[in-house]
Amino acid sequence: MGVNSARRKVCVAVTARPSYSRIRSALSAIRAREDLELQLIAAASALSDRYGNVVQVMQADGFRIDRRVDMGSENGTLVAQARSTGIGLTNMASAFEALKPDWVVSVADRFETMATAVAAAYMNIPLAHVQGGEITGNIDEKVRHAVTKLADLHLVANEMAQQRVVRMGERPSRVVVTGCPSIDVAREAAADPAQADALVQHMARDTGLALEPGFLIVSQHAVTTEYGDGPAQVTQTAIAVAASDQPALWFWPNLDAGTDGVSRTLREWRDAGRLPKVHFVHSVPPEDFIRLLLRCHCIIGNSSVAIRECAWLGVPAVNIGSRQSGRDRGANVQDVNYDADEILAAIRRQTKVGRYPCDTLYGDGHAGEKIAQALATATPQIDKRLAYDI
Repeated sequence: MGVNSARRKVCVAVTARPSYSRIRSALSAIRAREDLELQLIAAASALSDRYGNVVQVMQADGFRIDRRVDMGSENGTLVAQARSTGIGLTNMASAFEALKPDWVVSVADRFETMATAVAAAYMNIPLAHVQGGEITGNIDEKVRHAVTKLADLHLVANEMAQQRVVRMGERPSRVVVTGCPSIDVAREAAADPAQADALVQHMARDTGLALEPGFLIVSQHAVTTEYGDGPAQVTQTAIAVAASDQPALWFWPNLDAGTDGVSRTLREWRDAGRLPKVHFVHSVPPEDFIRLLLRCHCIIGNSSVAIRECAWLGVPAVNIGSRQSGRDRGANVQDVNYDADEILAAIRRQTKVGRYPCDTLYGDGHAGEKIAQALATATPQIDKRLAYDI
C-alpha cells in the first residue's frame, strides 16, 4: 500500500464564519501531516456573501474546497432553521458518499452542525466533535449535547468540558482535552502588535472614526430561544453604545433564527443617524478580528469570542443576556441584562480596566496540533455500545 492510500481522510465541515475561526488552526495542522488527508466542505452561510463569504477567506488562506453544500434559505426564521437542517442532512450525506472520509469533524454547536453529525452517524462514518461538553444558553446547548451522543471522539477545550462529556456516558479514553483552536489564532495574531496598530490606522482612515487610543467592539446575535425579542434587546445595546460616546465597530449578527429582526433594527438606527460613531462591519479575517480586539477598550454583546479568545487576550467584555449562560468564563467578563443603563455602566467600568491577566481557561494556543494528533492516532471506529451508564 502506497503512502497516499494509507493516509486517513479527515473531512471537516465549515458551516459559518465562526466555525472557520474556531477550526482554522486544526485545518492547517491536519493538512501539514503526512498521515492525514484534509477534505474540506463549505456549507450554509459560509457560502453566502451576506455573511462574509467565508469561502473566499478560506481560499485566500490556501485551503482547497472539496465540496460546497447548500442548506437552503438564508431567511432568519425558526422554520428556516429547521428546514435548513433537513436540507443540509440530505446534501451532507451526498457529499460524504462522494468523499468517503475516514473521519468527519463537526465543529461546536450551530444548527448546521446537527445535519453534519446525523449524516455521518447514519452512514457509519466515525465522527469527531470539537468543543463538546460546554454549557450555554440558547438552542446551542441542546445541539452540542446531541452531537456529543452521536460522536465517537470528543476533542474538548478544558477539563470541565471533559468531565461533563464523561458524565454523559462517553468513554474517558475517547475524550481528549485539546484546548480551543480559536485560541491558536489569538496567540498567532497577538505575536506581532505592529500589525494590530497598522490595521487600526487603516480602519480609522476608511471609516473616518477616531479609533485611537481605543474603541468598542460590538457583536450581538439573535437568541433563538427568545425568538422575536431580538429587536428590543439590541435596541438596549444601541442606546448604551450611543450614550458611551465612544467610537465603535459593530459586527453584523450571524445567521440564526431572529437575525432579520436584529439586522433591521440596526439598519433603522444607522439610517436615522442615531449611531454617528459606529461603523458596521460584515466580516474580517479571523486574525484581523483578533488584532482589533487587541486595540479595543472592550467587547460588548453575546458572542462566545468575549468568553474564549478575550479570556486569553485579557480583553474586558460586557456579556449581555442569556446566550452564554453557564459557559465557563474568566475574570474578564461582566454579565448584564438587556438593560441600557446596566450595559452603559458595565462599558464604563470595563473601559477603565485596561487589560486583565491572560487566562488559559480555553487552552494554551496549540489546540490545532493536538486535534490533528488525536485524529491521526485514535482508532477510527464506531462506538457500538447499546447502553450507557449515566
